[in-house]
Amino acid sequence: MPAVLAELAGLLVRNAEPEVPPADRAGALGLSAALLAIAAEVWDGMADRLAEENRALRALLARDPAVAERAGEAGASLRISALKAENDRLREALIELHVAAEARGDADLIEAIWAELVASTERRRLMASPV
Repeated sequence: MPAVLAELAGLLVRNAEPEVPPADRAGALGLSAALLAIAAEVWDGMADRLAEENRALRALLARDPAVAERAGEAGASLRISALKAENDRLREALIELHVAAEARGDADLIEAIWAELVASTERRRLMASPV
Protein backbone atom coordinates (compact mmCIF):
# COMPACT_ATOMS: atom_id res chain seq x y z
CA MET A 1 0.00 0.00 0.00
CA PRO A 2 2.71 2.58 0.85
CA ALA A 3 4.37 1.95 -2.53
CA VAL A 4 1.11 2.65 -4.37
CA LEU A 5 0.57 5.87 -2.42
CA ALA A 6 4.17 6.93 -3.07
CA GLU A 7 3.67 6.33 -6.80
CA LEU A 8 0.52 8.44 -6.72
CA ALA A 9 2.38 11.24 -4.96
CA GLY A 10 5.05 11.12 -7.66
CA LEU A 11 2.45 11.25 -10.42
CA LEU A 12 0.81 14.28 -8.81
CA VAL A 13 4.10 16.13 -8.47
CA ARG A 14 5.22 15.38 -12.04
CA ASN A 15 1.86 16.37 -13.51
CA ALA A 16 1.68 19.65 -11.63
CA GLU A 17 4.35 21.02 -13.98
CA PRO A 18 2.82 23.30 -16.64
CA GLU A 19 4.95 21.85 -19.46
CA VAL A 20 3.44 18.35 -19.14
CA PRO A 21 1.58 17.61 -22.39
CA PRO A 22 -2.21 17.33 -21.91
CA ALA A 23 -2.27 13.73 -23.22
CA ASP A 24 0.39 12.68 -20.69
CA ARG A 25 -1.45 14.46 -17.90
CA ALA A 26 -4.73 12.76 -18.86
CA GLY A 27 -3.04 9.35 -18.90
CA ALA A 28 -1.48 9.97 -15.49
CA LEU A 29 -4.83 11.10 -14.09
CA GLY A 30 -6.49 7.94 -15.38
CA LEU A 31 -3.76 5.79 -13.82
CA SER A 32 -4.06 7.75 -10.58
CA ALA A 33 -7.81 7.18 -10.45
CA ALA A 34 -7.38 3.44 -11.03
CA LEU A 35 -4.67 3.16 -8.38
CA LEU A 36 -6.77 5.10 -5.88
CA ALA A 37 -9.75 2.81 -6.49
CA ILE A 38 -7.59 -0.28 -5.91
CA ALA A 39 -5.95 1.28 -2.85
CA ALA A 40 -9.36 2.10 -1.37
CA GLU A 41 -10.59 -1.46 -1.86
CA VAL A 42 -7.45 -3.02 -0.40
CA TRP A 43 -7.28 -0.59 2.50
CA ASP A 44 -10.92 -1.09 3.43
CA GLY A 45 -10.58 -4.83 3.96
CA MET A 46 -6.94 -5.26 4.90
CA ALA A 47 -7.22 -5.34 8.70
CA ASP A 48 -10.18 -7.73 8.55
CA ARG A 49 -8.42 -10.01 6.05
CA LEU A 50 -5.20 -10.12 8.06
CA ALA A 51 -7.05 -10.82 11.32
CA GLU A 52 -9.03 -13.61 9.65
CA GLU A 53 -5.89 -15.13 8.14
CA ASN A 54 -4.04 -14.92 11.43
CA ARG A 55 -6.87 -16.81 13.17
CA ALA A 56 -6.86 -19.48 10.46
CA LEU A 57 -3.07 -19.85 10.56
CA ARG A 58 -3.11 -20.14 14.36
CA ALA A 59 -5.71 -22.89 14.14
CA LEU A 60 -3.58 -24.83 11.66
CA LEU A 61 -0.44 -24.43 13.75
CA ALA A 62 -2.29 -25.64 16.85
CA ARG A 63 -2.81 -29.00 15.12
CA ASP A 64 0.86 -29.91 15.57
CA PRO A 65 2.45 -29.75 19.03
CA ALA A 66 5.91 -29.27 17.47
CA VAL A 67 4.96 -25.87 16.03
CA ALA A 68 1.92 -24.97 18.16
CA GLU A 69 4.00 -22.73 20.43
CA ARG A 70 4.98 -20.66 17.38
CA ALA A 71 1.31 -19.70 16.93
CA GLY A 72 1.37 -17.53 20.03
CA GLU A 73 -1.51 -15.38 21.13
CA ALA A 74 -3.32 -12.89 18.94
CA GLY A 75 -1.79 -9.46 19.18
CA ALA A 76 -3.82 -6.70 20.79
CA SER A 77 -3.11 -4.17 18.07
CA LEU A 78 -5.36 -3.81 15.05
CA ARG A 79 -2.82 -1.64 13.25
CA ILE A 80 -2.22 -3.03 9.78
CA SER A 81 1.55 -3.00 10.32
CA ALA A 82 1.19 -5.11 13.49
CA LEU A 83 -1.27 -7.52 11.85
CA LYS A 84 1.03 -7.86 8.83
CA ALA A 85 4.08 -8.59 11.00
CA GLU A 86 2.07 -11.21 12.86
CA ASN A 87 0.87 -12.68 9.55
CA ASP A 88 4.45 -12.89 8.28
CA ARG A 89 5.56 -14.68 11.46
CA LEU A 90 2.66 -17.13 11.28
CA ARG A 91 3.32 -17.85 7.59
CA GLU A 92 6.94 -18.71 8.43
CA ALA A 93 5.67 -21.19 11.02
CA LEU A 94 3.19 -22.54 8.46
CA ILE A 95 6.09 -23.42 6.16
CA GLU A 96 7.65 -25.45 8.99
CA LEU A 97 4.30 -27.12 9.63
CA HIS A 98 3.90 -27.97 5.96
CA VAL A 99 7.38 -29.48 5.78
CA ALA A 100 6.68 -31.58 8.90
CA ALA A 101 3.28 -32.70 7.57
CA GLU A 102 4.84 -33.72 4.24
CA ALA A 103 7.65 -35.61 6.03
CA ARG A 104 5.24 -37.71 8.05
CA GLY A 105 2.65 -38.04 5.27
CA ASP A 106 -0.18 -36.32 7.17
CA ALA A 107 -2.58 -36.01 4.24
CA ASP A 108 -5.36 -34.38 6.28
CA LEU A 109 -3.10 -31.61 7.52
CA ILE A 110 -1.54 -31.10 4.09
CA GLU A 111 -5.03 -30.74 2.63
CA ALA A 112 -6.01 -28.26 5.35
CA ILE A 113 -2.89 -26.20 4.71
CA TRP A 114 -3.58 -26.05 0.98
CA ALA A 115 -7.22 -25.18 1.63
CA GLU A 116 -6.13 -22.22 3.75
CA LEU A 117 -3.63 -21.08 1.11
CA VAL A 118 -6.41 -21.15 -1.50
CA ALA A 119 -8.77 -19.29 0.86
CA SER A 120 -6.05 -16.73 1.54
CA THR A 121 -5.64 -16.13 -2.17
CA GLU A 122 -9.41 -15.72 -2.56
CA ARG A 123 -9.49 -13.18 0.29
CA ARG A 124 -6.93 -11.09 -1.60
CA ARG A 125 -8.89 -11.01 -4.84
CA LEU A 126 -9.93 -7.53 -5.84
CA MET A 127 -13.40 -6.68 -7.10
CA ALA A 128 -11.84 -5.42 -10.33
CA SER A 129 -9.76 -8.58 -10.74
CA PRO A 130 -10.28 -10.25 -14.13
CA VAL A 131 -10.13 -13.77 -12.63
